[in-house]
Amino acid sequence: MNVVEVNELYKYYGKARGILDVSFVIPQGMIFGFIGPNGAGKSTTIRILLSLIHSSSGQAKVFGMDCRSEGSKIRQNIGYIPADVNFYDEMKVMEFLKYSSRFFRKDCRSSIARLCGQLDVETDKKIRALSSGNKKKVAIVQALLHEPELLILDEPTAGLDPLMQNRLYDLLREENRKGTTIFFSSHVLSEVQKMCDSVAIIKEGRILKVESVDALRGDQYKTIRIEFRNEADAIAFQMPGIAAVSRRDKQVEFIIAGNISQVNRTIAKYDIENMWMDDPSLEDIFLHFYEKETL
Repeated sequence: MNVVEVNELYKYYGKARGILDVSFVIPQGMIFGFIGPNGAGKSTTIRILLSLIHSSSGQAKVFGMDCRSEGSKIRQNIGYIPADVNFYDEMKVMEFLKYSSRFFRKDCRSSIARLCGQLDVETDKKIRALSSGNKKKVAIVQALLHEPELLILDEPTAGLDPLMQNRLYDLLREENRKGTTIFFSSHVLSEVQKMCDSVAIIKEGRILKVESVDALRGDQYKTIRIEFRNEADAIAFQMPGIAAVSRRDKQVEFIIAGNISQVNRTIAKYDIENMWMDDPSLEDIFLHFYEKETL
């Protein structure tokens, strides 16, 4: 069963581009990463899924329901952590959480107590007295208090210190083990690599690739470093289909997709001292996709 289905989604703001032909599905129980730089279209996609805005064309469904016409039903079973947290400043934290829980048809008192304990949330303070990190912790509790089937996270660790980030990761894994599907939008590549099963890469409003994290950093891509016997060969070396090229003294390092036999044929023309091959990090692969020039 697919919890999220997005098909040929477009969004324009007047003549300005929002997203263009975005399509992906998220099966139940998956942690799905959505990565791209600021302005790539991540937040626009999220707002459409939450029915906060409507697409210009295409269709988005959550739980099999249309986001345009059934948004209020969908939101009953979604938890959302926004990138920027803005709550009622004059409310105390517990007052705000109890107020939030009244939007859902269940008793949330035990989950509020559990989550506040796990995240060290100070419930007797007014929201205006909290730091940005503590406000983000309140947002996490608010998103999870009704035990939603789908969590939508937009830059969820922004403002959290490293210790609290790790607690959040543990909490999300715990919720996922219970069956919660997670949509994890971020530009922090190490987060996506650490947390997600599958990832969509979005650039300038378009999906470049949807792939499992293991496949992205595994067999399809390799980081290769070659040490030449003389620096002139290192400077002269080039071949099609490689990216993220760096040169230092007699060494050249790059990423290549697919079969490396082409590398072996190319380097046979040169006098080689040594060669190393490794699986690239997701960050290296991401930079490959955003490379403006590929040698």
